[in-house]
Amino acid sequence: MPKPVIAIVGRPNVGKSTIFNRIVGERVSIVEDVPGVTRDRIYSSGEWLTHDFNIIDTGGIDIGDEPFLEQIRQQAEIAIDEADVIIFMTNGREGVTAADEEVAKILFKSRKPVVLAVNKVDNPEMKDQIYDFYALGFGDPFPISGSHGLGLGDLLDEAAKHFPKFTGQDYADDVIKFSLIGRPNVGKSSLVNALLGEERVIVSDIEGTTRDAIDSPYKYNGKEYVIIDTAGMRKKGKVYESTEKYSVLRALRAIERSDVVLVVLNAEEGIREQDKKIAGYAHEAGRAVIIVVNKWDAIEKDEKTMKDFEEKIRAHFLFLDYAPIIYLSALTKKRTHTLIPVIDQASENHAIRVQTNVLNEVVMDAVAMNPTPTHNGNRLKIYYTTQVAIKPPTFVVFVNDPELLHFSYERFLENRIRDAFGFEGTPIRIFGRQRK
Repeated sequence: MPKPVIAIVGRPNVGKSTIFNRIVGERVSIVEDVPGVTRDRIYSSGEWLTHDFNIIDTGGIDIGDEPFLEQIRQQAEIAIDEADVIIFMTNGREGVTAADEEVAKILFKSRKPVVLAVNKVDNPEMKDQIYDFYALGFGDPFPISGSHGLGLGDLLDEAAKHFPKFTGQDYADDVIKFSLIGRPNVGKSSLVNALLGEERVIVSDIEGTTRDAIDSPYKYNGKEYVIIDTAGMRKKGKVYESTEKYSVLRALRAIERSDVVLVVLNAEEGIREQDKKIAGYAHEAGRAVIIVVNKWDAIEKDEKTMKDFEEKIRAHFLFLDYAPIIYLSALTKKRTHTLIPVIDQASENHAIRVQTNVLNEVVMDAVAMNPTPTHNGNRLKIYYTTQVAIKPPTFVVFVNDPELLHFSYERFLENRIRDAFGFEGTPIRIFGRQRK
């Protein structure tokens, strides 16, 4: 089920980034007391009570001729287009301005639910100043203070009332959902068509032809799948063009709905920095991952070409050392038949549950092979390990002091668990917890 999306919109210097950081619980957006300093839409996840959601911080909308103003306006308009709920941010110290009224006009056109927030209301005496904001036409204004964190609960309560109920296609548990992500023009749509055996998805050499996620039911050897194709993710500076009504967030939504994610690379162009960022989204989401090298037919090869390319992939994608690599050509359909069995295996490994007694035998053997480290005279003691979740497989190691479970030893345990149970294609997560 995709998460609802909140966009924070308003003119420059009303505190959007401060509120964004408060909601997501970390300093993601740059905060500076200069109008227009937030120039890119910033995406993150947040939660409030029982609600999980994605949230977008935007640059301000204004009507003057300040630097980057047109780009900022475009970013905000695209964010509005993507949002389920809009938080319209204003500044209680300055009152209603002409720029606020221009923002209101844009928001009325969006026909999206709008929650009006009046920021910088830092003390109760200032609440009388919010009444002027009724004139903007969005109902009750919510007084908040980004610097002090006041009023955010009431604001999020109101926003959550407008979250849409999921009405999209729901699939049976045994249907494997896999998505294709990657930079524009790496051949994702061509690969979908090669698998489906028909021109189901528009294919073009023009970057960004696919503008939204597309579900394609697919049956292979009696098993059912759903292929989720997404538009290519652009690097900063290109993704925010006003004509590009697709954004990275939609690809993130596709990842959330997937069991397996195919990170598609272009063999002709090699590995780009943006490829690593795109793959990172899938890894951080805990999805099973397969690296697909497309257009393999278009490069000259000798007996070392595949080995050399794999070494480059492993060097650039250190965090995806568990991901299998498939070389194919969507255009000629060469080696495309090798893809589905690997997807099946990755999906199966993503959902493996290991018996606790067998798991503990593996961990204790690993400790015997490589004794636990010491720090300041204190030795890490591992009492027992248990699996607490699947998709991805997640393990809790009960220890005497979680601070002693150093990353390097955690990595050693992960490798031993992988040696014992496979887990090819899926990340696994290990957490230390103090035994009570």
